[in-house]
Amino acid sequence: MRYIIRAFVGLGAATWASAVSYDYDGEWGSYGSGPGQFNYSRGVAVNPSGIVYVADGGNNRIQYFTFNGSFLGAWGKLGSGQGEFTQPRDVALADDGTVYVADTGNSRVQHFTSNGSFLRSWGAYGSGPGEFKYPEGIAVGPGERVYVTDRHGNRVEYFTCNGSFLGSWGSEGSGQGQFSYPRGIAVSLSTARIYVSDTGNQRIQYFTTSGSFLGTWGSEGSGNGQFRDPYGVDVSADGYVFVAGFQNHRIQCFTLAGSFLTKWGSQGTGTGEFNGPFGVGVTAGGARVYVGDTRNHRAEYFKRNETFIGPGSLGKVKALFR
Repeated sequence: MRYIIRAFVGLGAATWASAVSYDYDGEWGSYGSGPGQFNYSRGVAVNPSGIVYVADGGNNRIQYFTFNGSFLGAWGKLGSGQGEFTQPRDVALADDGTVYVADTGNSRVQHFTSNGSFLRSWGAYGSGPGEFKYPEGIAVGPGERVYVTDRHGNRVEYFTCNGSFLGSWGSEGSGQGQFSYPRGIAVSLSTARIYVSDTGNQRIQYFTTSGSFLGTWGSEGSGNGQFRDPYGVDVSADGYVFVAGFQNHRIQCFTLAGSFLTKWGSQGTGTGEFNGPFGVGVTAGGARVYVGDTRNHRAEYFKRNETFIGPGSLGKVKALFR
């Protein structure tokens, strides 16, 4: 079990350390096109009620489930019409329950109700404002702004909730604020920071909501805090940053400033193992972490455990978060 020291709390005259781990809790899915099956499970998002949305890339649809994987519904098929998709890569949820999808192969964003009724779409292939060269990641930030990573455009674009273009930042390169095939994107609402998986540069960068550079961490490798193709990223409300390492077959957890905390996963098909984890979605309080285990065609989820370690003979008290 992997622990991180999280806080110190005073209980009477004693001081107790709090340590956190994320442990395998369940999974669902297999290869196929039936309800609850996947053909490359990719981006994942979780709403406050615990409903889990998964971008089912090869089946060109969005599926949604209860917190433990019971199938609730799906929408989409291959095409370029309203509500159709070509290799959707990511999904994001707004405060009003509506769903935004990065419709990657169609170089556009689509917007739906919580059960998949079409609302609007925007974007076309290109490099102009509001155009995309394969949008990859999507997130909703403060003021219901919608942030999108433009993978081959090497930039981030952001919009109003109805798709009006507001601005963009980034260019191809390895300097501060530059990108090489950016993929995942997430928002820390508590700090109004935007986190981006800068995949080709093997790092995470973070910015203000208007794109001013704040910081970065990561390099190529398999050590703690290193990456081999970071893809999905998400931020919990209590300030943890989770990154899916696609080629490292693991999830890493960091502070908001990029200090390494813990990791889990290795390549395989067993419980808690991955084959190309793509998307990561965290419940509002960080109690569960959901992972789109792409090449295993499934979703896995992990629960947070917290152990309070007391001084001397007082021992340990374990709390399970749900």
